[in-house]
Amino acid sequence: MAIPTDTVYGLAVDPSRPGATDRLFELKRRPADFELPVLVATRSQAASLVDASRWGSAAEKLATAFWPGALTLVVARQPGLGWALGGDGVTIGLRCPAHPGVRSLCEAVGPIATTSANLHGRPPCADAASVRRTFGARVALVVDGGICGGSSSTVVDVTGAEPRCLRTGAVAWDDVLAIAAAPAPRSS
Repeated sequence: MAIPTDTVYGLAVDPSRPGATDRLFELKRRPADFELPVLVATRSQAASLVDASRWGSAAEKLATAFWPGALTLVVARQPGLGWALGGDGVTIGLRCPAHPGVRSLCEAVGPIATTSANLHGRPPCADAASVRRTFGARVALVVDGGICGGSSSTVVDVTGAEPRCLRTGAVAWDDVLAIAAAPAPRSS
């Protein structure tokens, strides 16, 4: 299915369904070494997908500051999570979007694997008509949410000692660095 988000139109599948992500890679012509990000409704839904022992202070501070929003955090994946998302199988890219419809969908069906609605290497589709022209009947459902004119999300790997920018996007890298470097709030 194709859905509007707070950034761009996305192609979305239930990653727990066998073969669903394989069809998404094929539809988009995306190489399997490019990991699919996962959208979540809440931070608690995200917590069920990550290795809690490796969710560091940078991830915590960035999620607090930018979720919901256009920041994808690459974190250590929950051991045993068998979803075929591509990439190394050790990490997972998570984003809590600032689009209430998408968060409602994630609340109803669980986390969803997504990728921008475009053929790999081409610009994302900005509206439902473009999605239909690009993919035709190969996409079973296109949710028309008007024009999505936003930038793609900024993608930050927080699995190491320092955050690493994997893709620049809607959230400025300087803002990411400032939040990640800020002292953690004190508990009272």
